[in-house]
Amino acid sequence: MITVDSLTKRYGAFTAVDDVSFTAEGGRVTGFLGPNGAGKSTTMRVMVGLTPPTSGTARVSGRLFSDLPNPGLEVGVLLDASAQHAGRTGREILNIAARTMGLPRLRVEEMLDRVSLTEKEADRRVRNYSLGMRQRLGIAHALLGDPTVLILDEPANGLDPAGIRWMRDLLRSYADQGGTVLLSSHLLHEIEVIADDIVVIGNGKIVAQGTKNDLLAAAGTVVRSAAPSTLAHALELAGIASTLGPDGAVRTQADAARVGEVALAAGVALTELRPADGAGLEEMFLELTSETQREGAAA
Repeated sequence: MITVDSLTKRYGAFTAVDDVSFTAEGGRVTGFLGPNGAGKSTTMRVMVGLTPPTSGTARVSGRLFSDLPNPGLEVGVLLDASAQHAGRTGREILNIAARTMGLPRLRVEEMLDRVSLTEKEADRRVRNYSLGMRQRLGIAHALLGDPTVLILDEPANGLDPAGIRWMRDLLRSYADQGGTVLLSSHLLHEIEVIADDIVVIGNGKIVAQGTKNDLLAAAGTVVRSAAPSTLAHALELAGIASTLGPDGAVRTQADAARVGEVALAAGVALTELRPADGAGLEEMFLELTSETQREGAAA
């Protein structure tokens, strides 16, 4: 389990993470989502002891990362697949890690096989690895100590479709066996497929969290029109709160039938009207983080 409690990180006058609290449970995959610069990476760096918090705590299995006697046996971490010694081979990197953790060399061979790095690839210098191969090596490193918690930042970056499917199955199996997975990714479809719970961060603050099913089911109604501003105004006059997303979609908690009645009375032709629970994670994400999206801000 990962428990983040009132976590804040400031750099001078800039607050990167602002009073963030959430829990990633064992036996579940938690998707950690947010636009670039929202505070995801800073939060994850605090979790693994790379960045000291200004206030608050981030605990893994009830303890601070710095208090773990042999962290690799309890927490598997992949924050940057390119942050590996370019002059060493993949096998050398894993052998050094195994010796540090007190693990037998046989464990290295098991992990190389598990992440599908061949004998030839394992003996290649990391500088000659593709990004996808570095991701596989990083995942092997994270799994080496058979930890109960995985903290992964963009692990699918650089993987081909088959590799993404492999990673998804691996993480799902890991969680199903009781492990805790905290997964940050910009591939929203992959998060939607694999995640049990979702935490969304924007401008350093949590803007939504809960089970995936609950968050998607609570999304209300999505409606589109050639005149979205007119539609939003008509809903407002009818006492129905709504938000106009950067993609032109109007979202509201009112049911679809009521929205249709208001649009008809106002003479607004609709091009789409449906429950938002079928909208998927992307639309929910865009709505929740619309104020922090770089493209939305530019618009």
